[in-house]
Amino acid sequence: MAEKMKLHWSPKSPYVRKVMICAHELGILPRLELVRSVAAMLKPNAAIMVDNPLSKIPTLVREDGSTLFDSIVICEYLNDQAGGSLFPVQGEARWQALRWHALGDGLLDALILWRNEREREHALQALVDAFELKTRASLKLLDAEADLIGSAPFSIGHVTLGCALGYLDYRFDTLGWRLLAPRLSDWFATLQARPSFQSTEPVDG
Repeated sequence: MAEKMKLHWSPKSPYVRKVMICAHELGILPRLELVRSVAAMLKPNAAIMVDNPLSKIPTLVREDGSTLFDSIVICEYLNDQAGGSLFPVQGEARWQALRWHALGDGLLDALILWRNEREREHALQALVDAFELKTRASLKLLDAEADLIGSAPFSIGHVTLGCALGYLDYRFDTLGWRLLAPRLSDWFATLQARPSFQSTEPVDG
């Protein structure tokens, strides 16, 4: 019998979205019980901490009660459970997929820190400027690689880059990233047409 799992979940977290997209792509979504969980940096959530002492989402609780975190570990576990191909096993395809994943995840980290800083009453402008510089540099690199990204087999790298660009749309619409990376924008438009991306669009509430 297929394993049933519980996922600490939020409709706004881009890291949770990574897991949800993988679950959709792998056909494993019906095996997940989604538990709405709020993970705020300054307010550790006791319910999450039962399963993850770091009070972070996503956190996956397996059928035997053991837990997995963070998002990349959960995604790889789901891929293994489904016998999927989101994680190439060897060769250049593997390293490229992991490289794009690392870049997308790093961009997300910077964006979330940037958002946290800009919402402070007295934001440190040097930090805000540094995060924007890193974001623009990442977009420039990805735009130069847009054709390669588009021609590569769909992988965890594509999932994570898509989540980062979706987060830009969600939280940084005034940046106008599509004007900075037009080729990347064209690729992202095709990615957004996938059902897994359409059904996981971040929402407030």
